[in-house]
Amino acid sequence: MWRELLPVGLHGDSGGYRRFAWTAADAACRAWFEGQAVARGLACEVDRNGNQWAWLGDPGAGDAVVTGSHLDSVPDGGAFDGPLGVVSAFAALDELRARGAEFTKPLAIVNFGDEEGARFGLACVGSRLTAGQLTVAQAHRLTDGDGVTLPQAMAAAGHDPDAIGPDPERLARIGAFVELHVEQGRALDLSGDQVGVASAIWPHGRWRFDFKGEANHAGTTRLTDRRDPMLSYAETVLAARREAQLAGAVATFGKISVEPNGVNAVPSLVRGWLDSRAEDQATLDTVVGGIEKAAREYAAAHGIDLDVVRESFTPVVEFDHVLRDELARVLGRDTGLKVPVLGTGAGHDAGILSGTVPTAMLFVRNPTGVSHSPAEFAVEDDCVAGVHALADILEGLACT
Repeated sequence: MWRELLPVGLHGDSGGYRRFAWTAADAACRAWFEGQAVARGLACEVDRNGNQWAWLGDPGAGDAVVTGSHLDSVPDGGAFDGPLGVVSAFAALDELRARGAEFTKPLAIVNFGDEEGARFGLACVGSRLTAGQLTVAQAHRLTDGDGVTLPQAMAAAGHDPDAIGPDPERLARIGAFVELHVEQGRALDLSGDQVGVASAIWPHGRWRFDFKGEANHAGTTRLTDRRDPMLSYAETVLAARREAQLAGAVATFGKISVEPNGVNAVPSLVRGWLDSRAEDQATLDTVVGGIEKAAREYAAAHGIDLDVVRESFTPVVEFDHVLRDELARVLGRDTGLKVPVLGTGAGHDAGILSGTVPTAMLFVRNPTGVSHSPAEFAVEDDCVAGVHALADILEGLACT
């Protein structure tokens, strides 16, 4: 399975993946998912929001155990973020069948659509729509860098954009959701463990900073006469690093848009996107508040107008304690060892669903500690350990 999926969306120059929602690469991933489901005799369906489901047993029976993740990527992302969870889900089902396990509850494997938000700028679109955390009107306003709206992209890919929206009936089918994911950090590598359990997802969000100045000639405009928004932006980037470091949080300006974007022109507009995350809400508020305060001071000093818009936000997610503790108990059952329980600063579909469905996450060791990059990695033995751990969990939840 891993070998079949590896070439899909791989960019030859960067060595990273460009599997963006409702593109040809996304369609190839979706076709791969359906093929894996059909090969195992699973009933495959696409819900109103474009998420794929592969069912073993009656989907309408209720109390289903669901596992899976996503197949899309960030720009030039790694091979493991998302796909490892989907591949491991199919492999865990194979393992359970090899054990002769008898299922007493329906089992589903899911591929959530547009989890990374690489194309339309909002993460977890598929799960947000399903859970009612993104309205239809908001979804219809999402636009990619080429001006293509989400409805237009969905329609071009053969999906009805008018059907999207909350799906409480589907969520009511689910008794538990367990997502396996490569660790996005080095906690397991440092502790020497192959697999860990997630405790919570840090609160996080995305903010857009629009610095508006005045376009002018780079060669003839005196420095003292300039209203250059790039200066205020650059100072704000440094302020973000400083505020995050003081608070033990993270803050990143990872995307920028410049107008008119000419080498010999003073910019008229610099638009930067801030991603910030912290262990608790108070800390996050302090960091983002400090960054905005500094940005406004820098802007005023340079004669720059500044608008700050919060584009998305996810509060802290505490995974279901009963389910989380059950995962830790099952994983430590044979060895008697304490299973690592880790917090994470990364968002996941599991976090979106947690408000409605009992959810939990497993992490597989990442020796590089790198994610959202081609350097993201997990060795085969650790991936196999993850499959066995997931199979043990699913057996305890869905089988006799």
